[in-house]
Amino acid sequence: MAWTDALVDFVEKTALLRETIKRRGDEEHYAARMNRIAQKLDALAAALEEHDPAAAAAVRSAWGRPVRSLAFRNAAHRAGKDEDS
Repeated sequence: MAWTDALVDFVEKTALLRETIKRRGDEEHYAARMNRIAQKLDALAAALEEHDPAAAAAVRSAWGRPVRSLAFRNAAHRAGKDEDS
């Protein structure tokens, strides 16, 4: 697994946790922490932008729309398995 894949997977899981917190109604309790995470991820994506724009876009997508990001990665993974068969 490439480092970008691992990073995107981590960001997706963190964003999915954020969504769970929202659904449970605990958003106010964790708002400051989630804001700091969002700031750090934005800084990371900005730093990546210079050397790897695709990785930066993937990080932003994984944080902003984790379910969509995960669905696209799963579809790409399935397509890759079909080609190997």
